[in-house]
Amino acid sequence: MNALAATSRNFKQAAKLLGLDSKLEKSLLIPFREIKVECTIPKDDGTLASYVGFRVQHDNARGPMKGGIRYHHEVDPDEVNALAQLMTWKTAVANIPYGGAKGGIGCSPGDLSISELERLTRVFTQKIHDLIGIHTDVPAPDMGTNSQTMAWILDEYSKFHGYSPAVVTGKPVDLGGSLGRDAATGRGVLFATEALLAEHGKGIAGQRFVIQVDGVSTLTVYYRKAVTAKHFICIGYLLSDRWLCFLNPLQGFGNVGSWAAQLISEAGGKVIAISDVTGAVKNVDGLDIVQLVKHSAENKGIKGFKGGDAIAPDSLLTEECDVLIPAALGGVINK
Repeated sequence: MNALAATSRNFKQAAKLLGLDSKLEKSLLIPFREIKVECTIPKDDGTLASYVGFRVQHDNARGPMKGGIRYHHEVDPDEVNALAQLMTWKTAVANIPYGGAKGGIGCSPGDLSISELERLTRVFTQKIHDLIGIHTDVPAPDMGTNSQTMAWILDEYSKFHGYSPAVVTGKPVDLGGSLGRDAATGRGVLFATEALLAEHGKGIAGQRFVIQVDGVSTLTVYYRKAVTAKHFICIGYLLSDRWLCFLNPLQGFGNVGSWAAQLISEAGGKVIAISDVTGAVKNVDGLDIVQLVKHSAENKGIKGFKGGDAIAPDSLLTEECDVLIPAALGGVINK
């Protein structure tokens, strides 16, 4: 089942529980607008490369549509549609006056230079600038994008509409961005984990954590007993004495994963294993997260970190721990 089918199935189940009218249910499943654009840029070597960009604007009944833009080679219309739909539900549940949207470009950002990423972002913005805006649709960073990406979008958009810093969130603080934005999603992981553990009389301190971020292949993992279905933000499962915390897909270790690891460590948790797209590392006595973040920044990944033992990334989900945080793409745990 792909992302859109799964999201639509879950919505239909919720609609049935809420007793929604069938006409309203159908209306809420159909996005307000779907945008697909071709983005051709000159590469640094003089050749031309073409990419496909998407922006799905799902619903604006509660206010301007809101959602991130991701750069990843697996971006496709169904994934973007599903994520846009989820943004609508998230803003509504959080009771903030926004609707839902999502965007992305099918590319491998790690294979592109900074100048190529800038050209791609600016071309994409040129193609959608008349369909986004302060009161229409406000993009944000997501997987494979960051504050620099938002700065390029802001700059390019402003060429057409005048200086408009509110057209994106997640931009650099010097351009009007919010303090704490970089750590916000990682801090959300901490809060969700604290809430789940508190339900069972536990806390962060003393627990052993395993964190999986982008790049690990999909595994089929079986669980024996579900604790409860009432954990909305964080779905909990019990395997004997091991606590598993499942979060929505997050960005790579250089961003959300690193913040989650740092904040959990600061709260007294012991992070014993982490993986990213380059590999996986384990230390049963606890990884030095500060040094691991530094190593990852200097080496573009955690591979080669000397503060632990290298392990097979595919084994990460079965490591003995108290809390497992799968923070990669969706579908990693599928049964």
